[in-house]
Amino acid sequence: MRMKRLLSVVLFILLYARIGFCFPTIGDAPQGVADVFLPEGDGIKVEAWVENLEIPWSLVFLNEGRALVSERPGRIRFIKDGELQSEPYAKIDVVHIGEGGLMGLAVHPDFPKKPFVYAMHTYKKGDSVYNRVIRLRDAGNSAVFDKVIIDNIPGGRFHNGGRIAFGPDGMLYITAGETFESKQAQDLKSLGGKILRITPEGLIPADNPFKGSPVYSYGHRNPQGIAWHPETKELFASEHGPSGEFLTFANDEINVIKKGGNYGWPEAIGAAGDKRFVDPLIVWKKTTPPSGIVFYKGGRIKHLNGDLFVATLRSKSLIRIKLNKEAAGYRVLKIERWFSDRFGRIRDVVEGPDGALYFMTNNTDGRGKPEPGDDRVYRIVPR
Repeated sequence: MRMKRLLSVVLFILLYARIGFCFPTIGDAPQGVADVFLPEGDGIKVEAWVENLEIPWSLVFLNEGRALVSERPGRIRFIKDGELQSEPYAKIDVVHIGEGGLMGLAVHPDFPKKPFVYAMHTYKKGDSVYNRVIRLRDAGNSAVFDKVIIDNIPGGRFHNGGRIAFGPDGMLYITAGETFESKQAQDLKSLGGKILRITPEGLIPADNPFKGSPVYSYGHRNPQGIAWHPETKELFASEHGPSGEFLTFANDEINVIKKGGNYGWPEAIGAAGDKRFVDPLIVWKKTTPPSGIVFYKGGRIKHLNGDLFVATLRSKSLIRIKLNKEAAGYRVLKIERWFSDRFGRIRDVVEGPDGALYFMTNNTDGRGKPEPGDDRVYRIVPR
């Protein structure tokens, strides 16, 4: 077995030497604090809210007690007053392969005046796989297709990104993975390995950093979460680190996204200190894969005000990050890992209109160990 592994390593090195590829620079973890494990969380209690979901990916709230959950096989499930309805809000024709399928949801910032829901999904065109964002028109207990907002985003079995959200500027931001083709991340002609920014109608904003392009930042591997700081309005993103590429693992990241910024993949991993690239705020050297993220803006759980929450997959924790804004940027004060496999894989975390914090498991995605009732949405409230 050791001989086979050694041979694999040698072949890998020879392959990259043949194509003239240099291994990336691997940097340190810049945060300067170690994670603290809190199995019960901090002054909170957890309640089951909705159960029996199939590979859920994104949770959003509408109005009048309505919420939506995307399921990767192509259904948007409808929740009314905390009850999961038997009939889907919408069914979308997707290519459900690997990590692909129906992923992120977003609600128009002027909803319900502008009654639109946005969804990102994987699909097939000819022999090729792509991702796109479509817009649906809300019709109460269901929705009808309205238009395609952006198309031809690279898609595949892995690394589709998939998160979509409206920023404080009213623009739609989209995370796009590099579909395991790392060179896409540095290619400004490709939409893969990027964070994209478009108008609610799918147009390219005039103030985007690259003229005529939806690209907002690049050099990303597989970004899966985006959120805006409640005071500074700066954009934060979560990103999956390598899972064997260049003989490297882990190095999962939290980044502060700068307009036009290059985040280094695949030329730099972690805080490499290379002036060509923007270093991460946080790097986890042990595999964490972060997915959905949210800043808790304040509501029922006052001692969590302003903290960043991160849903994680393989590490099966909800992470709480305390930050302080300083002249040179952000200083990480504390990182807490809540629950530690109490609920399994966690895909998304959002703040609800009731001021509670909601998180959603992802144990039915083929990589978890589902229990009866999985997958679920849970609600965090004060103890």
